[in-house]
Parts: sequence; structure tokens; C-alpha cells
Amino acid sequence: MKHLIIAIGLIYLITITSYAEQPIIESGIPHIGEDASSFRAETTKGLLNFPADYGKSWKVLFSHPGDFTPVCTSEILELALMQNEFLALDVKLAILSTDALELHKSWERSMNDLLDKNQPGLLIDFPLIDDHEQTISNKYGMISSKVDSRRTVRGVFIIGPDNKVEATFFYPNTIGRNLEELKRTVIALQTVKKHNVNTPVNWQKGDEVLVPYPYPPDAHEKIRENEGSYRNLTWYMLFKRLE
Repeated sequence: MKHLIIAIGLIYLITITSYAEQPIIESGIPHIGEDASSFRAETTKGLLNFPADYGKSWKVLFSHPGDFTPVCTSEILELALMQNEFLALDVKLAILSTDALELHKSWERSMNDLLDKNQPGLLIDFPLIDDHEQTISNKYGMISSKVDSRRTVRGVFIIGPDNKVEATFFYPNTIGRNLEELKRTVIALQTVKKHNVNTPVNWQKGDEVLVPYPYPPDAHEKIRENEGSYRNLTWYMLFKRLE
């Protein structure tokens, strides 16, 4: 009996040790074309069911490792200045940080004070999401067992009306993100979907677009009918001006 108890004890210890040695399971960053991970969370604007509450709009999930950090604060202030521009593109913004809701509210008040000094009446009109347990950050593949999360939660996810991931960006916590590039990418994605085209390097709204290769069977006929709208750089690069 004594030997049996010792054997059971050893098995228990081996089992516990085995579980303890299991690596942290990390969620991968959602790939382009995959469904955006859904979540329910408290925010400075109330309870949010993401992305469902934003319906068929475009969505941008913008993440931060913590509140009251200078780089992140500069980004949110700029987002507030540009929020009507994103609204005009039917883009809904959601800001995530790994601090708790009460700290979010204090951070938001300090930023609203700064905004009001420069543009009286301007307030942050998008939610700051409580992710102090890092559940959402993990769902979106931003938590690493090898690196402090204060460095890794710096992702931006552009999500389409069908709630598929359309683009992702990641920046180090020392470098402010380029919000004009974010806006340009949204406009490019919307243009691509609307006109079934591609956009070339450094594309800006109003520039020529690329006809996707291989070309459709009626491409040559369309070129002849609208010769002034097309520019053939080489046999696999056909530019087009949108009307």
C-alpha cells in the first residue's frame, strides 16, 4: 500500500510539472481575409460588442500598451482631430489599451482638456477599450511570452464591412504611427473594392490605378473604346484613370 501511495504521488508530481512546462498558448495575428476576432468589453463610451456594433461600416482597431504614454497620446489626439475625416469615409474607430477603464477615463479627460485648448468644443468621439486582462490583445496576436506586452500591443487592424481583416500595421512603441498613411490605406482599399482594381506604389486618391493582371477577356476592346483612359507601361502593367 505504501508503495502504491508513493507511485501515485510521483505520477501526480510528474503531471503537475508537465502542465507547468507547457508553453503559453498565443493567438496568432489575424491574417488578411480572415474574420476579425469578436469581443465584448467595457469602454469609455459604454459596453461594446466588436465588430458587430459597428454594422456594415469599415472599422479600425487601434491598440496601445498603456495609458498616459506620450507617443500614444500624440496619436489619439491626432485621431481626434481627424475623426470627422474617418467618419466621412464611413470608418468607425475603436481604441484599445491594456490599462483599466477608470484610468482610461482619466486619460481621456486629460486629452479632451488638451484638445479644448486648441479647438474649443472638440472631444474624443470614439471609445477607449478596457483590456487590462489583455484578453483582446491576445485574441489579436499582440501578446508574446518572450517580450513585454508594453512593447507588443502596437497594432492597427483595418476591418471591412464584412468584418474581414483587410490590412494590419505594427509599430514599435518609440515611433508614432502615420495616420495619413492609415487614411490613405482605407481610401485605397475602398477604391480597390469599388472598382476591382489595384493601386501602385505611393498611390493617392485621384491617381491612376492598375488593371489587375491577368487581364479580363474584354480588356483590349475596352482599351480601344476608352483609349485616353489607359496607359500601357509594359505587357503586364496597364494603368487606368478612374472617371
